Amino acid sequence: MSTSMVRMKKKTHQTLRALAKRKKASMADVLDQAIEAYRRQQFLEDLNADFAALRRDDEQWQHEQQERAAWDATADDGLRKSE
Repeated sequence: MSTSMVRMKKKTHQTLRALAKRKKASMADVLDQAIEAYRRQQFLEDLNADFAALRRDDEQWQHEQQERAAWDATADDGLRKSE
């Protein structure tokens, strides 16, 4: 595993250490999980902003709705769900 040094505030380091101790994990693992959670949060926030912008453009939003309707029609293809 490759490692890198990262500077952080003392309070942040204390919090990271406490979280790692509580989870019985390494600080690196806790940091990895925190960064992945943040990455996902940012992705969803960006996605929400993109959809908000799309909804503000009436022409583009209408096109989106038409495309969704076309895809929704494929759900009624006569195939049975496997149970």
